[in-house]
Amino acid sequence: MTDTLLVTGASGQLGRGVINHLLETLKVSPQRIIAATRNPENLADLAARGVTIRTADFDDTASLASAFTGADRVLIISTNELALPGKRLNQHEAAVAAAKSAGVSHLLYTSMPNPEPGSPVLFAPDHHGTEQAIKASGIPYTIFRNGWYQENLFMALPHAIASGQWYTSAGDGRIAHGARDDMAAAIAAGLASSATESTTYTLTGPKAHTMAEIAALVTEVTGKPIEVVQLTDEALTEGLKAAGVPEAFAPVIVSFDTNTRSGRISMVTDAVETLSGRKPQPLKQFLEANKAALVS
Repeated sequence: MTDTLLVTGASGQLGRGVINHLLETLKVSPQRIIAATRNPENLADLAARGVTIRTADFDDTASLASAFTGADRVLIISTNELALPGKRLNQHEAAVAAAKSAGVSHLLYTSMPNPEPGSPVLFAPDHHGTEQAIKASGIPYTIFRNGWYQENLFMALPHAIASGQWYTSAGDGRIAHGARDDMAAAIAAGLASSATESTTYTLTGPKAHTMAEIAALVTEVTGKPIEVVQLTDEALTEGLKAAGVPEAFAPVIVSFDTNTRSGRISMVTDAVETLSGRKPQPLKQFLEANKAALVS
């Protein structure tokens, strides 16, 4: 197996995690790996190990064409334009077109669960549109529908622990938060595999919890009681803006809770273990490992 593996967004947390697993867990030769990023200066350590570093700016189609040249299997990690729905669809479509022009043999992409029309998540159309563009390209593909990261809880839990109240509009909806590193391990395994068929995986944690159950776990781990306060989407949006969340981003955050309440993120799959061969980290283990950071 001598395919050249390319990872976009290689200086980001997920991209770094994927490359680390390629090198350390799967023992892929650095000479087979291309790390693509807008900020190549941030990857000097990988260059020193023999990984090829290329500039890839999703707003510069010429850089994408150059970056993808000679790559066999390309992982497109979705960009971070969360508050600008539509912009990253254009970016992703440009990347898919560049992959097709470069003759990429297999295209991999990080999407989200259930992005089809009807999703309350405001950026879901970007993911759905990208999936459709990939399928229309004719390139065999692997789509990873990444569930919500356990690390995303850092956005809400420290304040909830400090104040004793966790404001949400998620109701009794369940969500199976997964560790980013578990998903990186699964994605790396998929990228390094010799699979040629087109497949879609949904990556989740091992158990789905309600907000109340998560709060109870947090209290068990930290000793800090948390009251879950259920609000309407509108009240939560106004509360977030009053707390300093940018006006354009507050509705995006609330749409996550709307999605949870609707049951569209409650699934639990074994895809992480199937791909990586390791059991995913339970939420309580994440809380215990990050107790000091959460409380502080």
